[in-house]
Amino acid sequence: MEPVVDRDQKWLLDCLSATLDTTRDIRSFAEASLQQASSQPGFGAALSKIMVNKEISFGLRQISLSLFIVRLNFLHLAAVLLKQFIKQHWQEDEENFVHPVVSPEEKAAIRQHLLPCLDDSHGKIRTAVSMAVASIAQYDWPEDWPELLPFLLKLISGENNINGVHGSLRCLALLSDDLDDTLVPKLVPSLFPYLHTIISSSHLYEKSLRAKALSVVHSCVSVLGTMSGLYKTETIAMMMPMLSSLMEQFSIILQDPLQSEDPDDWSLRMEVLKCLLQFVQNISNLSETQFSVILAPLWQTFISSLKVYQLTAIEGKQDSHSGRYDSDGGEKSLDSFVIQIDEAICSNFVSNPSIKTLFEFLLTIVGNSRLAKVHINTSITLLLTSHFLDCCYSCQSGCLKVIGRDVKELIYYTIAFLQITEEQEHSWSLDANQYVADEDDVTYSCRVSGSLLLEELINAYGGEAIKSTMEACQSHFSESCQAKVAGSADWWRLQEASLFALVSLSEQLIEAEASKLTKDNLRNLLEQMITEDSGAGIHECPFLHARIFSTISKFSSLINRRICEQSLYAAIQAIASDVPAPVKVGACRALSQLLPVYSENVQPYIMGLLSSLTNLLRQASDETLHLVLETLQAAIKAGQEQSMTIEPVISPIILDVWSQHVSDPFISIDAVEVLEPQSQPVGLVAGSLDLLIMLLKSAPLDVVKAIFDACFNLVIQIVLQSDDHAEMQNATECLASFLSGGRQELLVWAGDPALTMKRLLDAASRLLDPDLESSGSLFVGSYILQLILHLPSQMSLHIHELVASVVWRMQSCEISGLKSSLIVILARLVHLSTPDVDRFINLLLTTPAKGYENALGYVMPEWTKIQGEIQGAYQIKVTTTALALLLSTRHVELAKINVQGNLIKSSVGITTRSKAKLAPDRWTTIPLPAKIFALLSDALIEIQEQALDDDDDEDSDWEEASNNGSGVPQDILYSSTVPSNVNPSVEHLDAMAKVFDEGDDDGDYDDDLTKVDPLNEIKLPEFLTSFVLNLYETDQALFNYLSQNLTDVQKSVVRKVIRRRIQWLVLPPPR
Repeated sequence: MEPVVDRDQKWLLDCLSATLDTTRDIRSFAEASLQQASSQPGFGAALSKIMVNKEISFGLRQISLSLFIVRLNFLHLAAVLLKQFIKQHWQEDEENFVHPVVSPEEKAAIRQHLLPCLDDSHGKIRTAVSMAVASIAQYDWPEDWPELLPFLLKLISGENNINGVHGSLRCLALLSDDLDDTLVPKLVPSLFPYLHTIISSSHLYEKSLRAKALSVVHSCVSVLGTMSGLYKTETIAMMMPMLSSLMEQFSIILQDPLQSEDPDDWSLRMEVLKCLLQFVQNISNLSETQFSVILAPLWQTFISSLKVYQLTAIEGKQDSHSGRYDSDGGEKSLDSFVIQIDEAICSNFVSNPSIKTLFEFLLTIVGNSRLAKVHINTSITLLLTSHFLDCCYSCQSGCLKVIGRDVKELIYYTIAFLQITEEQEHSWSLDANQYVADEDDVTYSCRVSGSLLLEELINAYGGEAIKSTMEACQSHFSESCQAKVAGSADWWRLQEASLFALVSLSEQLIEAEASKLTKDNLRNLLEQMITEDSGAGIHECPFLHARIFSTISKFSSLINRRICEQSLYAAIQAIASDVPAPVKVGACRALSQLLPVYSENVQPYIMGLLSSLTNLLRQASDETLHLVLETLQAAIKAGQEQSMTIEPVISPIILDVWSQHVSDPFISIDAVEVLEPQSQPVGLVAGSLDLLIMLLKSAPLDVVKAIFDACFNLVIQIVLQSDDHAEMQNATECLASFLSGGRQELLVWAGDPALTMKRLLDAASRLLDPDLESSGSLFVGSYILQLILHLPSQMSLHIHELVASVVWRMQSCEISGLKSSLIVILARLVHLSTPDVDRFINLLLTTPAKGYENALGYVMPEWTKIQGEIQGAYQIKVTTTALALLLSTRHVELAKINVQGNLIKSSVGITTRSKAKLAPDRWTTIPLPAKIFALLSDALIEIQEQALDDDDDEDSDWEEASNNGSGVPQDILYSSTVPSNVNPSVEHLDAMAKVFDEGDDDGDYDDDLTKVDPLNEIKLPEFLTSFVLNLYETDQALFNYLSQNLTDVQKSVVRKVIRRRIQWLVLPPPR
């Protein structure tokens, strides 16, 4: 029978069908038609109707949920039209919103249509519907969709409707990622009994369903954990009743050995471990009894996981189950499990995530001081012997007697997990860069997680753990030797893993306050392993030889000199030979460490080594390039005079490397260091400039002139030519100190004032270059202010160019402190333009700014956004008063600019990471005059609060201020709307205190400016008070209009100013 559809659905079905057509034009036309239809009313409802109509073929129903209209000859039919529709049209204030918004009636229809589809018989349909439901729930639940949770709970409780359980759990899993502290406490009591039923009913529900239920438990417990700080008692009271029953189920799930042929079991155990992590981290009073029930099954999972890991990942002898999918369409291979791991345990390596999650769980226990002492010291005994009496005994004074036996077992198995896998061996053999990157970077894998666990164990248990590590390595070494004799091709993996463990712990092992016997045993073990392993075939066991070289480089201070010298010669030979790339990588590491110590030994071989490294440099790229350059630098230094003879050959190659990687700071610096191994000490120039600045501070004029005569041109040259940020910063400060000390006289000291002025302007031009890295320009603000204050007549000729350069530098700068200093320059120019401040505004209007109509449209939004972050009493006074001057102009262009206003606060509680991604901070937009008025009001608030703290005399800074005393223009403001709240930094508040606390020293920067700048005569409290009073008395209607748009706190401080004025007029002055 034909499915019953109306005309609109028929058209939509035809379009969806056309997207499957093999003809490109037909397919493209259908996609364009659907895109156009998505903006028409009823499109979303039509899609949802198609999903409800179960008589429509599976293929068409699936594409109706597509996220993007993509080519359908891919393995999957892409994703979800409906989800895209929801994302674009559901909520008007969303970033990706596209008009029109969905009507309330259509929203209700879509919600009504979706829920019945959660029990669809097709797993991919259920998943797609769940994604759509979760997308809508982000906006509508619970306020506009109260029936969602009851429906899901009813669906999840239906034992006879497995599809419904699948769909509801999938939906709850998606929703749980966005739960917050307001929803979880209400949800847990209703939801957890159903989840517990699913988890505990292995005879009714398959493992994938139980794992999904556990993932929801994990999300809820994670949120409860974030609440435990403020609501510790309440959250523990909520979690404790369910803890015992969950622990019992966890024990049942973990008690059987892990089976390699059951990937669903891996996933289930992984979710158990993730839940256990949350319990250990968030329940501080987890008792021994509650925790002990899980330990024996946990240990069973740990040791049986090694067998599975050995067969599937290390040896690759059993199926890894890649390419298989669960009922929701999720892949069930080892690769796919990595995606589901806790965010902290992510990895690109193909492995069993349960193992890595288990390592993370053990790391959490060991890292927890209480659990480390109680649970590990006692409970590993329980795991090994299953005797609770031993556990209780070790909790008491005798616990140290069993540490060695307990930790030794854990370390022994952990080292076995560090073996190189078949996938790693294959990948690293083909790509040396990947090998270097994985060795150097902390990318999570079983090797990295296991080595971190070993580090924590040594940190926690010191000498006993060190001894256990050496014993475990010795045992594995003996086992690998036996495997080698038996003909195993993988015998080398355990030896490499043992050496890897020791190398990972090298700093701790060398620095540990261990006995001489322990150090001797470590040296003997290393020398035995290195001597034995060196005899293996280099092509048969390249990674073992690479690890030997790495071991030598880390333990050269401990190992016998003869062995180190032999390894040095072997590394030189490996660099020159046709050996696998990993061996060359290990040889480079060994040479970098050994050459500085054994430089005399290598003189007969140095020319050959330099030649080999130069050839290797031509083949290196990315990660290996850095390593080869580092080794080449060590070889050049070790070669001493001999290295000079090969310089004509090496230099062109190094320069070519430098030119190709000049944008890479690490490689380019390495290349330069190879060319100049004997260069002057790093920081010498910057340090010398620092000394000059110290000499110039408060120096008499004749001393300043003497330093100027000797150093001025050199300092200018550094600013113009250096690329070193520290040198440029110190040179800029030095020039500012010259101006502060020399002032106008400085221009004639060199004999040609015009030339001196030109050099000063050249330096300013370089520092304001928009292409210069921000760090190099960091102190340009102080320098420009000194030019303005001390050379005003000369600078007045260049104001237009200066403003343009400052604006362009602002647009490219990446450091907030630099942008703030540039704002101060513009603010000082505002004052310089008085009494005609309109002239400065007009100047900004005629100055271009990239991406804006003019500079005013760029500068003012930036200025008002960071005003609350500006630091320094002088800077705050200059910028605050400049804003008032700008506002007093009533310039018509100011009202045309909209700026960032208030932060729109979320109505819910804690903002989770996933919620922050979906709904980033949003701000209102308000006219510029409103923002300025709000900022001035906030400055009054800050001053009032500080005044109340510092002085109980309420009349100190709030007495009547003369209208003329602070030079505030009489015509102030014209229109405004709601101002934004300001959240000043701590530094800003400290600086505000210094604005009116004349006794405080504000540092050298302010001191240099306060000595000469007349703006420091302004008392900011009186200035702002007079500003408000002038507005109140000259234009009450405008004042009332602005006041009604202020926040309550801002209104309060403004009213206080007005009341004081009224009281002063009514009351006679005190006698």
